[in-house]
Amino acid sequence: MTRLSARRASVFAGGIALLLAAVLALVRFAVAGADDSSAKRPIKVAVFPFELEDFSAAAAYIPPDDIDREQLRLSTEEALRLIAASGRYQLVDVTEVKDEAAKAGKLRYCGGCEAKIAAGLNADQSMLGIVTRISRTDYAVTYKIRDAQSGALVDVEQTDLRAGANSAWSRGARWLIQRRLLEKAD
Repeated sequence: MTRLSARRASVFAGGIALLLAAVLALVRFAVAGADDSSAKRPIKVAVFPFELEDFSAAAAYIPPDDIDREQLRLSTEEALRLIAASGRYQLVDVTEVKDEAAKAGKLRYCGGCEAKIAAGLNADQSMLGIVTRISRTDYAVTYKIRDAQSGALVDVEQTDLRAGANSAWSRGARWLIQRRLLEKAD
């Protein structure tokens, strides 16, 4: 082989190596991009209405009233607003659920059945909020998130409200969503 031919072959081989390196870099970038896009897909979550669990001494004498129901509604709305605004979650509509425990506001007693309901709605996760009345001024606000397919608990968080009124329930829900749920994902 002549010197010129050897040089051309060397340049040609170098060009091919450079081209292959560029193609491999593009493939790695494309694969990484595909992984990122699936990681950034919002989690589909079925957020069920907050429920009241009353352990107060007055529970036997004073049933939940319209004020309690309104505060539960406001707590649910606050949680929905914050979760939707985060962009990390896609809300799944639960308003048409036919399950008796859900309609009666007793999902907290069904041993995680909300996950099965959420799976039927094509959600990835379920979320149940519970306001626990300890006394007429002491409350705990809790959320439970379950994997819709397995029913396993993914996350449980709670905050206590002391010397507060039931009008503080939505504040407790807001604090939990902002300071626990959404900060965990950051």
